Amino acid sequence: MQLRIVLAAFAATLLTALNAGSQTHSTAPAGWSFATPAQTANRPTEDGAVVLPNFRFGTGETLPQLKLHYLTLGTPHRNAAGHVDNAVLLLHGTGGNAHSLLNPLFSNELFSPGQMLDITKYFLILPDDIGHGESSKPSDGLHAHFPAYDYDDMVRSQRMMLDAMKIDHLRLILGTSMGCMQTFVWGETYPGFADALAPFACLPVQIAGRNRMMRYMAIEAVKQDPAWMGGEYKTEPFQGLRTAAEMVMIMGSSPLQMQKQAPTRELAEKFVDETLKQRIAALDANDMIYYLNASRNYDPSPNLEKITAPVLWINSADDYINPPELGIAEKMVKRIPNGRFILIPISDATRGHGTHTVAAVWKSYLGEFLKSTEPKP
Repeated sequence: MQLRIVLAAFAATLLTALNAGSQTHSTAPAGWSFATPAQTANRPTEDGAVVLPNFRFGTGETLPQLKLHYLTLGTPHRNAAGHVDNAVLLLHGTGGNAHSLLNPLFSNELFSPGQMLDITKYFLILPDDIGHGESSKPSDGLHAHFPAYDYDDMVRSQRMMLDAMKIDHLRLILGTSMGCMQTFVWGETYPGFADALAPFACLPVQIAGRNRMMRYMAIEAVKQDPAWMGGEYKTEPFQGLRTAAEMVMIMGSSPLQMQKQAPTRELAEKFVDETLKQRIAALDANDMIYYLNASRNYDPSPNLEKITAPVLWINSADDYINPPELGIAEKMVKRIPNGRFILIPISDATRGHGTHTVAAVWKSYLGEFLKSTEPKP
């Protein structure tokens, strides 16, 4: 299995290593997602894949075969009624894959013996979303002719994947960044399928303002590079990719951590050059355009009242992608029947947008949440 410097969460962990500072030597940022093999925890994962025939996208486009790859940890358990009662769906960020949340900053704090998602107790499912990892994506061959997928397509395909795996119920859905947004879509689209929802690092509103501007500028930077050639490039459009990666790096960064990592001009410039060199080598231009644009019609705000499952929603105060000064979360959480919103204050432990991967910062809230949502016999 190739880990092309595992594109492990371009919206959910493209900033983990960059923001992890002294906790890791990787140059990947922790909020959008690039995880190097050194960041991946050594855990007994099992690979799997489902092929969905004639998958129809929201645009009306179809693929004869849509492949969805996934990793699992642990073993499914069925209750007396025959329903799975210990499955947890873990959703990565933009540009990431099934390995994103195997980052030790996340997995060591949650999956280890005695921890709240102990793999001897829970069955963890980590999919590669459409357009990511080993699942079907533009770079497989269709290039710019690949169907224009969106978050609704991703969530629907995840549900179909679970059906194929004979998983008829989820104890928890936990999503980071893009996965956070998908968690809100899950709650509205399939109420009752999960006992609890934990969306981390996003807002349940249309992608607009600076967030959409950044995505649009990154997409256009690639498309306006002459080497892109309408998606049929012979070599990667380097200049466009560099510009896009620069914007993403800043958007997902933590000012406090970047200052600590690069306290001099020389170190700052060296960090940029080395980080971008590594990051660009892992990118495919069409894949990047597609996954940045998949959020174009995301907007769960009209239907928040349909979310019946308890919701633990956590953002961090130094998240440049979802800045708290907008005041959106405090308004929207009031419309979620069983919702709780927590804003993590800035500290030496937070990592900007990538705080969603640093489980030590927020796992006490998750532990309380799991106890409070434990299904009654």
